[in-house]
Amino acid sequence: MAKLTDLYLQRVASGELDPDPAQEAALPEFERIRAALAEPTKRGFFRKAPESPKGLYLWGGVGRGKSMLMDMFVDSLAVPARRVHFHAFMQEIHAGMHAARSEGVEDAIAPVAKAVAEQVRLLAFDEMQITDITDAMIVGRLFEQLFTAGVVVVTTSNRVPDALYEHGLNRQLFLPFIALLKTQMVVHELASATDYRQNRLTGERVYFSPVDAEARASIDKIWTDLTGGRQEPLTLVVKGRNLVVPRYWNGVARASFYDLCGQMLGPADYLSLAEALRVLVLEDIPCLSRDNFNEAKRFVTLVDALYEAKVRIIASAATDPEMLYLEGTGAFEFERTASRLREMQSDAWSA
Repeated sequence: MAKLTDLYLQRVASGELDPDPAQEAALPEFERIRAALAEPTKRGFFRKAPESPKGLYLWGGVGRGKSMLMDMFVDSLAVPARRVHFHAFMQEIHAGMHAARSEGVEDAIAPVAKAVAEQVRLLAFDEMQITDITDAMIVGRLFEQLFTAGVVVVTTSNRVPDALYEHGLNRQLFLPFIALLKTQMVVHELASATDYRQNRLTGERVYFSPVDAEARASIDKIWTDLTGGRQEPLTLVVKGRNLVVPRYWNGVARASFYDLCGQMLGPADYLSLAEALRVLVLEDIPCLSRDNFNEAKRFVTLVDALYEAKVRIIASAATDPEMLYLEGTGAFEFERTASRLREMQSDAWSA
């Protein structure tokens, strides 16, 4: 099996990747884990399972290539491994614990952790981020049992471990988990100066009107370029409720206007979404009026959240921003939203 450095250099040579010293500096950590997991298990009565290597906590700014490196690493492994978004994984854990409790199991975490450990040797999490109190209260015991069972964990994050669940409720109960991460994983910062995800959009048209076959084809092309054609649902827990985005990959989400503005969502939902994303593809924005005033209000709140978080928006709409909302309560206030949508189309804004 080729080393990670060799695979990376092959992609650079083919033009698939641009050389990046910060990315190259992270490769030895991935290779350390890959080589250790590739060690054969001795057979025989007195065989001893090879000791699990320390995992990797790779953190840094958005769009720097963390998830790309992790995907390349997972694809190179010859052991059972799973790559999953951290929020989606925690949703599965909660569902498993609920099922265990319904069967009268006192310690619901134990059977769930055991089931995970029996399925994989390595877990690769995309974007570890703790924002929910219920997640914060169980991850310590969950990961402790996974580590004890020999599961190796690799994760990406936009935050250094000490900033996880910052200012969260009862955070002092969460601190042992941070200490556990530092013990069981090597913490490495990917300090690249380049935001590749945003740079891919430089000079690209990002607002399409009207919504026709040409607009859909253009957005499909941008989506494939940003995600490599991969996608999975993204579930965010907001005040005990699930906010589901149907298509997501590596900080980029794709949803319809109805998905995000036709549902009973509020500011907390949009703030959580903006924190989790770097790019949002929002399709089929209709003309707005007094007939869909609630949807219009939600759209204004969504755009404000994306704007403040510097999330790039790619949109298809019935008409130009200034023409979306011409009559009805709130039409005057919508002028600011239209102005922001126009500003968010520029390369200078995203920079």
